[in-house]
Amino acid sequence: MTTTNTSERGRRAFQRHTIGVSLITFLTVAALAEGARGQFCSDSARTLYAACKAGVVDDALVGKAICINVSDAAERAACLDALGDQREEATQLCRDQRDTRFAACAQLGESRYDPDFSPGLFDDPTNPTKPNPYFPLAIGDRWQYSAGSELNTVEIVNETKLIAGVRCLVARDLVFRNGDLAEATDDWYVPAKSGAVWYFGEEVKDFESFDGDVPRRPELVSIDGSFKAGRDGDKPGIIFLASPKPGDVYVEESSLANAEDVTEILSTTYAFGDDPMLDDLVPQALARLLCNGDCVVTKNFSLLEPGIFARKYYAPGIGVFLEVEPDGPVVSQLVGCNVDPRCASLPTP
Repeated sequence: MTTTNTSERGRRAFQRHTIGVSLITFLTVAALAEGARGQFCSDSARTLYAACKAGVVDDALVGKAICINVSDAAERAACLDALGDQREEATQLCRDQRDTRFAACAQLGESRYDPDFSPGLFDDPTNPTKPNPYFPLAIGDRWQYSAGSELNTVEIVNETKLIAGVRCLVARDLVFRNGDLAEATDDWYVPAKSGAVWYFGEEVKDFESFDGDVPRRPELVSIDGSFKAGRDGDKPGIIFLASPKPGDVYVEESSLANAEDVTEILSTTYAFGDDPMLDDLVPQALARLLCNGDCVVTKNFSLLEPGIFARKYYAPGIGVFLEVEPDGPVVSQLVGCNVDPRCASLPTP
């Protein structure tokens, strides 16, 4: 009897997989038809939705195999029950990502995202002709941010990275939580001759430290989010525009289903007290020190994390001095730097 039930469940799983493949084929044909009408952004959203649902089926089948190998009957049943909830949540996430991508298409437009990143468009990163005052990139520049028990250090190190023929600077970004290294990221930036700063990718390493380990050494647990322009279809984005204007919306990261970030310019004339919405969670002393009606505020959101966004605040000569995630709420503020005389007067959180 047990063998028969297991076989039946396997048959049903195979049917679901077959249906999923058929659905993908159907959606692909439909998406190509949409693309033929010029709806390339929405075409991508629909295709990625199909890919996401196929991934849910794949994960569920792997999870089922794990449950099958649980000896205790009660634990095995609980494992299978949990799979149903996980699958429902994952399917809903696919829907939410699809809707978020559609909303982004309404802002970005339906054109293909295929930017020209020919080497001739970019400067020598160590000697740019038009340095961007809102995104300093000199070797040796350092910033330190604090958010509760989290400490984040960023440094432009004396290294370059050649990506698709473009030489990029390396920003080393380290995050410590309660003293343990939690994230180590190399970001690859390059100034364009236009004055914009481009983002050519990042190498992401997420760590976790475990009680009882001797020595207590951070363990690599993920490299999710890593991408590199020109590899596996990944494309660069812009980290800061040359001449931002309120309402501008642009792609910051383009690694489909892996790293998809979009930025919207909210203000280019921010000063504390002018806009209650933009003042929300902003440390007044910090904003008054760095902003004189000339700070830029952006809204940054990932198409993979629907409903979550952050506001970033940029001061000329300083760069990012604050990041606010209202849903947390999480406030990460600049507490140290070496790029400007005002760094010596930063208030403590």
